Amino acid sequence: MNANVHDFSVDDHVVYPAHGVGQVVGVETQEVAGMAFEVYIITFDHEKMTLRVPTKKAKTAGLRPLAAGDVVSQALTTLKGRARVKRTMWSRRAQEYEAKINSGDLISIAEVVRDLHRAENQPEQSYSERQLYESALDRMAREVAAIERIDRDAAVGILTKSLQKAA
Repeated sequence: MNANVHDFSVDDHVVYPAHGVGQVVGVETQEVAGMAFEVYIITFDHEKMTLRVPTKKAKTAGLRPLAAGDVVSQALTTLKGRARVKRTMWSRRAQEYEAKINSGDLISIAEVVRDLHRAENQPEQSYSERQLYESALDRMAREVAAIERIDRDAAVGILTKSLQKAA
């Protein structure tokens, strides 16, 4: 395999499971303990953070390209579905939601948004439900924004429209 072939190039938008959408700003060689290896340098503007991910470990770390169009439509369809809320303790549900958000999987994230969304006429959410909802919505909106080349707020608008169709 050619050493210069990468899955991602500079300027590519990528999704890193625990942090959402970032942008590859460089590929460089780093030396650690006398061993040289290549890393992607990825910035996450919304978190004001830079991450270095070894190119050889990128796939196992869950780094992926932006979702394809069919995945996005599936995620939007998921938003329109009926919320599925298990009758388990909130702490357990919260852990499951957190895991889905950090899976980096757009459809899993859409499930969290759908399940925690509250229409105007529905009961108030607890602070932690609201936090998870906002986190999932933000994660999803940033990916849709990068795919559609629109800003985050416009993406939130698209998602909200799908959620309202559900109600």
